[in-house]
Amino acid sequence: MPQGDKSKYTDKQERKADHIAEGYEKRGVSDKEAERRAWATVNKDDGGGKRPGGSGRGKDTGHPAAHKGGEKGGKAAASRTAAERSASAKKAAATRKRNAEHHTRH
Repeated sequence: MPQGDKSKYTDKQERKADHIAEGYEKRGVSDKEAERRAWATVNKDDGGGKRPGGSGRGKDTGHPAAHKGGEKGGKAAASRTAAERSASAKKAAATRKRNAEHHTRH
């Protein structure tokens, strides 16, 4: 399989790469560089192409970067007491109210 051949990637991986590349292009990255970064990201997340052929393909990748978001969130809130969370929510509500009043006056 020549370098750069995408025949071992699944349709889902190709869609994922296209979507990632679009995001880079919207931020002003050149088409070629966006494509390179997108496939690098797919490889990082999925460990390369998943169709049969080649050594070590088709294995579970464990926890790719894209699936770690839920683990990282919530720790700050969980370590605070109910009173602290409530106070924070009240402060946020007051800020939103103050900002809304400020924006309606102009």
